[in-house]
Amino acid sequence: MTSRLPLLAALFLSLMSLPSLAQQNPAPPIYPSPGNPADAQSQQNVAAQENSQMPVFRVKVYARSARAVNYRNRGGSTTVDMRGTSLMPAITGHAKIDGKAGRLAIDVDLDHIERPAKFGGQFLTYVLWAVTPEGRAANLGEVLPGDNAKSRMNVTTDLQAFGLIVTAEPYFAVTHPSSEVVAENIIRPETKGFEESIDAKFDVLEGGQYIIDVPPDQLPSAQAQPDVPLDLLEARDAVMIAKAAGAEQYASASIAKAEDMLQRAEDYYQRKQGRTPIGTAARGATQMAEDARVLTLRKKEQEREEAARRATAEAQAKAEADARAAQQREQDAQARSDEDAKRRAEAEQARAEAERRQAEAQAQQEQAMAQAEAAREAAEDAERQKQAAQLQSQQAESDKQAAQLQSQEAEREKQAAIQQKEELRARLLAQLNQVLQTRDTARGLIVSMPDVLFDFNKYTLKPEARERLAKISGIVEAYPDLKLEVEGHTDAIGSDDYNQTLSEKRAETVRAYLTSSGVVPDHVTAIGLGKANPVADNSTAQGRKLNRRVEMIVSGEVIGTQVNGPSIQLEPGPANQ
Repeated sequence: MTSRLPLLAALFLSLMSLPSLAQQNPAPPIYPSPGNPADAQSQQNVAAQENSQMPVFRVKVYARSARAVNYRNRGGSTTVDMRGTSLMPAITGHAKIDGKAGRLAIDVDLDHIERPAKFGGQFLTYVLWAVTPEGRAANLGEVLPGDNAKSRMNVTTDLQAFGLIVTAEPYFAVTHPSSEVVAENIIRPETKGFEESIDAKFDVLEGGQYIIDVPPDQLPSAQAQPDVPLDLLEARDAVMIAKAAGAEQYASASIAKAEDMLQRAEDYYQRKQGRTPIGTAARGATQMAEDARVLTLRKKEQEREEAARRATAEAQAKAEADARAAQQREQDAQARSDEDAKRRAEAEQARAEAERRQAEAQAQQEQAMAQAEAAREAAEDAERQKQAAQLQSQQAESDKQAAQLQSQEAEREKQAAIQQKEELRARLLAQLNQVLQTRDTARGLIVSMPDVLFDFNKYTLKPEARERLAKISGIVEAYPDLKLEVEGHTDAIGSDDYNQTLSEKRAETVRAYLTSSGVVPDHVTAIGLGKANPVADNSTAQGRKLNRRVEMIVSGEVIGTQVNGPSIQLEPGPANQ
């Protein structure tokens, strides 16, 4: 009995969430909705009997509320009414429940019960169920309507608290109810007990349809002769349903026994051995086929769980490998940063050496000029005026040459500084372009993050986005004087407030990730511009895709204002294709 709990709970969960049944059968629920006079009267009847110590529970059945009674052990007899649902509203009847030692005896009488085939060719019979307040259902037996549309059955159950329902089924041995509920019990005013609300929780394991793997018109019962006994029809359908579910693969021994019993029943039928031997063999085949089907479903579920466990293990292994790869990338970025720092130190040392040599040359030049002046002063007095004029001319020329030398040196230093900035800016542009598409503008180097690196309509970063931003932060850390301004942009779909908020959050998410990756927080700002600055036509899907972006403007004196004048656009690397 306990092995059926997940299967039975699964069906009741599906029954409780079947709006389509209520739409196809719009008849009002059997029980009144809370708040109307009928419901108030029912509550008064319950309150008047609270002292009987027989609690009444409530079990939800799709659009209705079938109630379950907790019957006392050896508590005598009581009666509940049986009434048809919107699927078969003409059904009437009652059920008498007798409390015995260790069991409850149930006598059920039903009138106006039609043939089950009205619900589809797969439905051959009816089954009476006892349903506990927790949603567990027990098959109490087959309900066979007679020629006069009446049915009576006497059964027992070891359950204490339950409600009664009748469902249309493909065969009598089903292990959980179908959604075709045709009748349910109604608590009479004189029924002893009081109501309590029960919140049942269900674990879904199996769907609620027995014929999910085979169309109804392909069942053997749909093509059988009119005189074939019902037991044999049920056995034929049960074997086919089990095989369609995969029993030949997962429960070969059980389905082989079922087929053997079915073959024996078919042989009895061909030799006209009578209903008793035919029914005995056929019902045995039905029971074995249902056991094979349930075993098949269990094994399939075990396979699914095992596959899920394997997938989880593989995902964990991949995550660990990705983490190791990210760590290696971080180490590589640090190594590149150290190499850049070394090159900058060497360049600074070379510049200092050049300045020192220039100072020495200038000192030597000044010393030579002083010696020449002393020689001119020692010349003959007769030649002093002439030499003085010559010296003045030479001094003027020397000053002019010195000024030209100084100007040329200053120009070379200026050009060297500009060239150094241009080379640094070009190198930085190339590095950034290997990670994300980057263009050079008057504002600085603009790194563009497309919308696909965010979750749809969200500002959370995808793993690929975090990986690329980690590379960006590693590059930027190599240039401490750089400034970054993060700008969020959206397309024109949605309200201004929504787009503004989304752009701000995306920009701030990028800024937070960069600073968490090592970029100096004071060097990074974030701003959301909403849909104010589109780069493409918002009337097309491609244009809107281009407008949904986050841009990082990289600037700073260390890379100058611009490379080679106008903006430079490098071809995107493999990461930006």
